[in-house]
Amino acid sequence: MKHKSLLYNDSIIVNYQDEGQGSETLVLLHGFMNNLDVWANFAFRYMKEIRVIAIDLLGHGETGDSTEIHTMELQANMVKAVLDHVGVSNCVIAGHSMGGYVALALCELYPSYVKGLCLINSHALMDTDKAKENRIKTCEYIRNSRAAFIVSFIPELFYCENRERLYPEIKDIQDMAMQMKSESIISSQMGMLQRPSRLDVLAESKFPVLFIAGKKDSRIVMENIFAQAMMPYHSEVMMLDDVGHMVHIEESKKVQQRLLSFVHLCYI
Repeated sequence: MKHKSLLYNDSIIVNYQDEGQGSETLVLLHGFMNNLDVWANFAFRYMKEIRVIAIDLLGHGETGDSTEIHTMELQANMVKAVLDHVGVSNCVIAGHSMGGYVALALCELYPSYVKGLCLINSHALMDTDKAKENRIKTCEYIRNSRAAFIVSFIPELFYCENRERLYPEIKDIQDMAMQMKSESIISSQMGMLQRPSRLDVLAESKFPVLFIAGKKDSRIVMENIFAQAMMPYHSEVMMLDDVGHMVHIEESKKVQQRLLSFVHLCYI
């Protein structure tokens, strides 16, 4: 599958993939220190039925950096630029973890573009004070030991009992992260730290919302997911046993099937 690119704000090369065709469009946004290649199996599966667009977020993959902190709003504006470039005015947008934060920002800034929202291991709350402190400490660690951070951080995203089975996938994601500069990683961390709560996006949504999460995800409070699922006018929840923070990899086939059916529902 061929990657494409556009020049954003006359200075940033944005890398994306645009496959398939039809009236139904799914946009896939990866998580922190991943890139669009994590969606390769999804794109191959979906392109036979729908149009699917995957985008490298700022500082990730082959997309360049902004001179600013990579806020979720800045990322969302970049995503909109890609959609405008390829002629997409409505889509279902699915984001994993940080990609979910970007998707929520897009829903807030450009609601007319959104037919449906899928949050994969993600949520609409802002960081707690403790989480902000941890992000600042993480940035310092990255400055001093970028490679060590990547090697230790990526496996911890997976449920411990899945790590041996998924070692090749874990290694691929570590390799993706190793391609990133320290400054790019820190810009994303600081962008996540600065994000506001977007519970109002869920409460005021005019589109369906699907939450997909793993029951063994140590990075998300499951009670928060259920509470947020009560807010939209139409919401659905998929909770999977023995899965951590990388549900789209740990249970790829189940997530692929569920997400595709959600896209079809949003276009009814």
